[in-house]
Amino acid sequence: MPSVISTDVLIVGAGVAGLWLNARLRRQGFSTVLVESASLGGGQSMKSQGIIHGGAKYALHGAITGASEAIADMPRRWREALAGDGELDLSGVRLLSQAHYLWSPGTIAGNLTSFFASKAVRGRVDQVKGEQLPPALQDKRFKGKVYRLAELVIDVPSLIQRLADLAGDGLLAGQKIEPLLEAGVLVGLKVDEREIRAQRIVLSAGGGTAALLEALGLSQPAMQRRPLHMIIAKGPSLKPLYAHCLGGGTKPRLTITTHPAADGQWVWYMGGDIAESEGVAREPAEQIATAQKELGQLLPWIDLSTVQWATLRVDRAEPLQSGLTRPDNAFLAEEGRLLVGWPTKLALAPDFADRVIASLARDGIQPGPVAALPPLPRPPMGIPVWEQLLP
Repeated sequence: MPSVISTDVLIVGAGVAGLWLNARLRRQGFSTVLVESASLGGGQSMKSQGIIHGGAKYALHGAITGASEAIADMPRRWREALAGDGELDLSGVRLLSQAHYLWSPGTIAGNLTSFFASKAVRGRVDQVKGEQLPPALQDKRFKGKVYRLAELVIDVPSLIQRLADLAGDGLLAGQKIEPLLEAGVLVGLKVDEREIRAQRIVLSAGGGTAALLEALGLSQPAMQRRPLHMIIAKGPSLKPLYAHCLGGGTKPRLTITTHPAADGQWVWYMGGDIAESEGVAREPAEQIATAQKELGQLLPWIDLSTVQWATLRVDRAEPLQSGLTRPDNAFLAEEGRLLVGWPTKLALAPDFADRVIASLARDGIQPGPVAALPPLPRPPMGIPVWEQLLP
């Protein structure tokens, strides 16, 4: 006979969104089971650049937007959690940079004075010079301007590990997921050979949510995928840089974050406009050549001769939007006991959890009697993409 588990909230998808929600619920006294079919954080989370956006990048045309305001409070909430006195205790998570930067090359720096003086970004940025510059930009040949954002960059693998620790015994590796129905009503899920009953079921599986909805016989909410073609570089000449390089449009020309590799070298993980529509259409060799040309123009003092290169195709999974535009907020849809959502961005994981917790409170869902879970097979930790793609 298959084992039967009862829990307050059953979550499917152990990326940052599912793990953050799980930790919030457990802190409030709810019992939870968090199911993952692959590895912890191994989907979109480990492919993130780790930037906790505060909205400035969404105001590059000089006006406050819905996206910039929706996300404006996220850096504060993350900083409090990282300090151990926020909604979660994330003390011990590695902080890669206390700030992210806006970097304008000399060719366009003179055109940005009015932008940085505008109400859209006033109080969110400060110009830095000299020794305050990021190490990769501390060269006498650098002629641009750099602005420090009140944002931060985290090490996603250490974040996943901490959130997994907060999950306690409630993590479950499960491959086959089917609906558990009673009189035609969804009351839980059958995960491999286990029946798991829950007051609420939350799907937060990113790109895997579409297949889960199909398995449950549902077509809504609809999901969209916005593709990226990211560039990865590793080499002894690379120095820490966490910055959006501004171009002439409303999106950063290039976004670089720097991450520690297992062999002690630094990895540059590059996105921005270079990784979007035209970048998606390029073959990997062409995308690498484009990145090399960009870096040669923007940072000619960086020796790229010993750098290893790779590219990574990433699908950002989000609720369907008109014209495939980027959603401004975390998203949550409800159907009976089933809650389905996407945070839409790493920084918005707290917002996603807020929406689920608000739904539980509205419906009067309270923590039930605490019952010990049986030993469960635990999903493995995800591996950073650069460790998989570069030796």
